[in-house]
Amino acid sequence: MQALSNGIKFLVDMGPSVMMPVIITILGLALRQSFGKAIKSGLTVGFGFVGINLVIGLFFQFMAPAADAMVKRLGLNLTALDVGWPAGAAIAFGTQIGALIFIIGILTNLVMLFLRLTKTLDIDIWNYWHWAMSGSLVYFATGSLGLGIIASVLHAAFTLKMADWTAPRVQEAFDFPGLSISQGWAMASVPIVYPLVWLVDRIPGINKLQADPESIQKKFGVLGQPTVIGVVLGVIIGIAAGLNLQKTLQLGVSMGAVFLLMPRVVGILMEGLTPLAEDAKTFLQRYSKGREVYIGMDSALLIGHPATLATGLLLVPITLLLAVILPGNRLLPFGDLAGTTFFAVMITPFTRGNMVKNLIVGTLLMTIIMYMGSDWAPLVTKAAASAGFAFPEGTTTITNFGNPIAWLLVKLSSLF
Repeated sequence: MQALSNGIKFLVDMGPSVMMPVIITILGLALRQSFGKAIKSGLTVGFGFVGINLVIGLFFQFMAPAADAMVKRLGLNLTALDVGWPAGAAIAFGTQIGALIFIIGILTNLVMLFLRLTKTLDIDIWNYWHWAMSGSLVYFATGSLGLGIIASVLHAAFTLKMADWTAPRVQEAFDFPGLSISQGWAMASVPIVYPLVWLVDRIPGINKLQADPESIQKKFGVLGQPTVIGVVLGVIIGIAAGLNLQKTLQLGVSMGAVFLLMPRVVGILMEGLTPLAEDAKTFLQRYSKGREVYIGMDSALLIGHPATLATGLLLVPITLLLAVILPGNRLLPFGDLAGTTFFAVMITPFTRGNMVKNLIVGTLLMTIIMYMGSDWAPLVTKAAASAGFAFPEGTTTITNFGNPIAWLLVKLSSLF
């Protein structure tokens, strides 16, 4: 078991651009694709992930300095530093549960598929760390390895069920046939996002507002095109961060480029995934009539939607403002501040891309997870220290934006 876990970790450590072609090729062969078709699909998916990582890298290259400048400009003095997902991954993989999570995750998925408790075949192995994070925090909170493993299994099972439930909306909103999103944080946000969207839909005036990218482009013409919106938002962020004219314009053009390039590189990835999804459906119908399967993927596929990108950019200054005004907040946004787009990915499928609703729901979501991050800061600090995470100089308390399911599991574990 340890050898198998080490082998999977070796594959994961090579990154999705290498890991995904191997997984897609193996799945394709298992579905009786020809070797040529399987390897072509696998490599195309790998090329798509290379493109996605390049565009995300461009995004962070210009957004991170702007976000840092905003933090310094506001002079925030909060006690728990958000160190972002690296701390979460270090905690997750730095425990006994982290060493077992690949076996735990794969077995949970296979058992649920066999018992017809899920339709999702999750191939997003890298993001198993979200499940390991839940288990590791419960382990540190209770000292019980058994409870930690149960927490990981529960988070995995919840993710797969939520991936099934959201798949039709994701497929419709993004034109992703046969896919679901099985990333641990994205699915954990849905129980918050869905009721918030339901409430916003009942606000007079807003519920009648057409503010999706297509309607905006129709109304404003060239000025409403996603790339132009990206440039404008980038310039606004640059001004808010106090950047000089040169850096502000660079940020604006770079954000416009992200709006243009992200949907295209996701399209490359989908060229590889679509044949696999279709062949998986045909294979299951051949041996189990009426059986449907979704291919579970990373939420990075969803960030290319103009409404999601726009929401993520605007949430950067909004999150900093929330840090200032929220009573009792201890979390200083930093590590994940430039990546607020990833927190907003599951809003768009429920609002149908309405950017006004996205922004309202996104603001409320960030408020909730900041309070969660403030609450579990002492536990994250303890767990990170035990996992050997290198604290930033002068920092004694660290945290990250709370994962709603992980936070809930930690709270429930206190009852035992």
